[in-house]
Amino acid sequence: MPDILGWRGKFGVLGPSTNTVVQPDFDMMRPAGITAHYSRIFTPDTEAVSNETFRAGVEVIGANTLDAVRSVMTAAPDYLVMGMSSVTFFDGVAGADRFVSSVEQESGLRISIGSHSCTAALNAYGGIRRIAVLSPYWPSMNTEVARYFSDVGFTVVRDRAMQCRSWTAIAEVPPSTLVQELRALDGDDIDAIIQVGTNLSMVRLAASAEVWLGKPVIAINAATWWHALRVNGIKDQMDGFGRLMAEF
Repeated sequence: MPDILGWRGKFGVLGPSTNTVVQPDFDMMRPAGITAHYSRIFTPDTEAVSNETFRAGVEVIGANTLDAVRSVMTAAPDYLVMGMSSVTFFDGVAGADRFVSSVEQESGLRISIGSHSCTAALNAYGGIRRIAVLSPYWPSMNTEVARYFSDVGFTVVRDRAMQCRSWTAIAEVPPSTLVQELRALDGDDIDAIIQVGTNLSMVRLAASAEVWLGKPVIAINAATWWHALRVNGIKDQMDGFGRLMAEF
């Protein structure tokens, strides 16, 4: 018998314990019959004051991920979704594939991750080759993001690392600041803007930005959740979260 509430599928979601955005974002986009079961990756909210301390913090999260996988597996999910993006960009496509392999080997389930989901989203729109990237990260992490997108055939024309100084501070960035960042990144030389960093509240703002910028603006939480739904045969289309969820 199927789960009473998750009769179409139960998704196990992995996210940092400091992340307060990805869970409500995914829940907003959750169609009837799909349930999401969150497993927190233990993440000290240490202050990032340099490229080095930011990267060290990300590596702590990566090291604790499999514990969260083992925890969520006790709910017998059908599929896994990674609610953190930075670890999925390290070391380009090879690093992303290693991350997927480690989680899938531990769990026996498939997983959607931010980096590969963004690639699938860009390809769904079609005709996109040159992009700009917005992140709450530090510059060293943006370098990893650009490396990944270069590996899959896109050119990062420019990027912005907002250098948030703690994990929880990412969720405190106001929409007014994000609007300024998007306008600064935009230009005739790019086809789309990608936002990474799952604790940055961008799903609804990215949807509206597609209207006033006149090009795809992809929030990583929308891309990751969309990918998880579509690879599981869930084709429900939803307004309010950008063309990705509404059309593809």
